[in-house]
Amino acid sequence: MIIETVPLSRMGSPSVIEDDAGAGHALSDFLLQLENYSPSIPDSVVAHYLNASGFESQDPRLIRLIALASQKFLSDIANDALQHCKMRTSSQITQSSKNQKGPKEKKYVMSMDDLAPALQEYGIVARKPHYFV
Repeated sequence: MIIETVPLSRMGSPSVIEDDAGAGHALSDFLLQLENYSPSIPDSVVAHYLNASGFESQDPRLIRLIALASQKFLSDIANDALQHCKMRTSSQITQSSKNQKGPKEKKYVMSMDDLAPALQEYGIVARKPHYFV
């Protein structure tokens, strides 16, 4: 949701009212689309964690909206970790062997070395336990 301030001189202008009506229509369309959408994270899992944290809602659209936001958050972290993995493996490949024949399809393996910096960008500190170091 975008909140913007409107000067007092424009409060009664018809364009502001039309913008609000357009935003309301777009929001209602989005909520209708949420009813038919099934996110990667099941509604029951989202509802469980919401209830465990003290949030209770009977509206399935709200639960799906939170599931969609969670899915986007996890997707962003996974994409950032993939970018870290690509940078790490490309520097290893150029240092180890430059005379490979033909382009190969690369398979990337995500490790803690890739995931930790991606999580750090979002303010999450992930460290290996001392017995794995």
